[in-house]
Amino acid sequence: MPGKLIGKSLLGLFQRCGCRILARLVALLLLAVLSIALITGCALPEQPPGAETSGGQGEMAGSPSTGQEPAAAGDESSDAGEGVLRAHFLDVGQGDAIFLELPDGRVMLIDAGPNEAGTKVVSYLREHGVKRIDFLIATHPHADHIGGMDAVIRSFDIGAVYMPRVATGTKTFEEVLLALKEKGLKAKEAKSGVSIPVGEGLAAEFIAPRGSGYEDLNNWSSVLRVCYGDVALLFTGDAEAESEMEMLEAGIPLRADLLKVAHHGSSSSTTPRFLQAVRPKYAVISVGAGNDYGHPHKETLKNLEKAGVQVYRTDRCGTVVFRSDGRTLAVESREK
Repeated sequence: MPGKLIGKSLLGLFQRCGCRILARLVALLLLAVLSIALITGCALPEQPPGAETSGGQGEMAGSPSTGQEPAAAGDESSDAGEGVLRAHFLDVGQGDAIFLELPDGRVMLIDAGPNEAGTKVVSYLREHGVKRIDFLIATHPHADHIGGMDAVIRSFDIGAVYMPRVATGTKTFEEVLLALKEKGLKAKEAKSGVSIPVGEGLAAEFIAPRGSGYEDLNNWSSVLRVCYGDVALLFTGDAEAESEMEMLEAGIPLRADLLKVAHHGSSSSTTPRFLQAVRPKYAVISVGAGNDYGHPHKETLKNLEKAGVQVYRTDRCGTVVFRSDGRTLAVESREK
């Protein structure tokens, strides 16, 4: 019968072609599912955090690697804690105040200027987002170096405090001691051989004072050498020729790319022999315009000129900021 013949023919055709039809049906179903996923905005499951991709471990292919953690939301700092060292030489008139932003984001302050500069130092630090001073250093107890320090101590959270073991009976010095007492702080002795725990990749060590019983209070100045990678900075307070000679005779490393000229450029410091040992590229003289001492003295300026040092003076340049990545050192900004 024709009907049975047709049925058998269709059955045979299905048996021969059924596998191909089934494969096509499966393919059509998968295509439909993917189309729906794209239309509804669904995505394939993400890789777990830290999963390796073709672009490197934990990085999307084609994305540049910075080697740094992403900044937290609301973090306005650019270089803080990202491998940059900054040294701010504040214009505080006839005095010293040096603010260091360390590579790990911590803060060091070396001196705080004269009494009338306290408010300026506090304001400058706050403008730069400082809430805590991790390392506070008083090079020696002269008013033009510690006059503003009581205001600083009362305005910020303070970590470690370093001072040479010498005292004076001045009201300025007593105010600093009172401010420390109010916060329950005790000063560590700043003397040769004492290191400051500034963290990995950075070194900070006092290389003076090396003796005791100095007649001139300036020679009690704590001299700090900071090394970051290939770059060294030397902060000398008011150390004079006697202290410089002791450092030279000790045979300790003095080489520095940046020198804070001692005693505001007085001829009693920065002797040719000391300058030859330091061999700085840059020097900063923190000095007040038209001061009563005639600082900086012509002899010092001549010594620096002969040594080929590039000099910056706060009385002419205002606040000067240096920046280093551990390989290079350069002036980042100057106020004037």
